[in-house]
Amino acid sequence: MKIGKTSKKIDLKKLLISIAICQFAGVLGSLFTMPRIPTWYATLAKPAFAPPNWVFGPVWTTLFILMGVSLYLIWEKGLKSHNEMMAVYTFALQLALNILWSFLFFGLQSPFYGLIGIVILWIAIAATIWQFHDLDARAAYLLVPYILWVSFAALVNYAVWMLN
Repeated sequence: MKIGKTSKKIDLKKLLISIAICQFAGVLGSLFTMPRIPTWYATLAKPAFAPPNWVFGPVWTTLFILMGVSLYLIWEKGLKSHNEMMAVYTFALQLALNILWSFLFFGLQSPFYGLIGIVILWIAIAATIWQFHDLDARAAYLLVPYILWVSFAALVNYAVWMLN
């Protein structure tokens, strides 16, 4: 598929694999999250600005799609240079840390450990954005909604920890 006059052909297989990898991370994280929402999470005191539970599914699905497209843009570079490989490794790290946060907060039922995890996750996302920007600014910009959401989630996580 070609987009515009000067665009390269989109490798649909790579694009779908990139999105699937990110969505799979979301599925893994949800294994810790979903069972705890109606039980443990429902019993916690939450700040007034905490979003309703139904918001999380659509937001995370959208963010994982954006992450997948971002990863695809870097993968399309060929992953031949050290900088490209390091950027992908950093991306993989932040994806693993995303899953880890779900385990820490929901799986261990620990807002404190979740807060530590989300701060480390935020740093890894920022590093990914930085590295991606050097390779393809579009890939970096696609991660901006993700870091904004994680920033907000960190604030909610902190408030939940303080209230409980």
